[in-house]
Amino acid sequence: MSVQLEHIMDAINGWQREGQKVVFTNGVFDILHAGHVMYLKEAKALGGRLVVGLNSDKSARALGKGPERPINPEEDRQAVLEGLRSVDLVIVFGEDTPAELIELIQPDILVKGGDYDPECTDSSSPLFIVGSTEVKSRGGTVHSIPLLPGRSTTSIIKKSRT
Repeated sequence: MSVQLEHIMDAINGWQREGQKVVFTNGVFDILHAGHVMYLKEAKALGGRLVVGLNSDKSARALGKGPERPINPEEDRQAVLEGLRSVDLVIVFGEDTPAELIELIQPDILVKGGDYDPECTDSSSPLFIVGSTEVKSRGGTVHSIPLLPGRSTTSIIKKSRT
């Protein structure tokens, strides 16, 4: 475990020892918009501390959102997220999914957007929330938060090109 990750885990473990619920979510958060801000605020409201797993540039490109994505480099995306009142901690991850990070953190609450289904158990389904099985097996909960209609990074990029 890197020194940075060791410090991160010390903070998370400290919160959990204090009885604070740790909420985890993840994403690319490329061009931050009102939908992201609302989503993160609602995720934070589910527990005491919000930890965001941020896709690295490499893992964001692997998601197939297009060769130009992400628009903003991971360092900038991390700085913007860390500046939000609702976000307590940002961890950049380079894997295709946050499964290893979720297993390491062991959040009390796992959250994704409304385009995912917390009841889906088929890991091959696009509705499946990675880490949901593990979080539920430890007594945690899994939630999806409705998306703010008409707000997406993809739509912002398309609009900027017209």
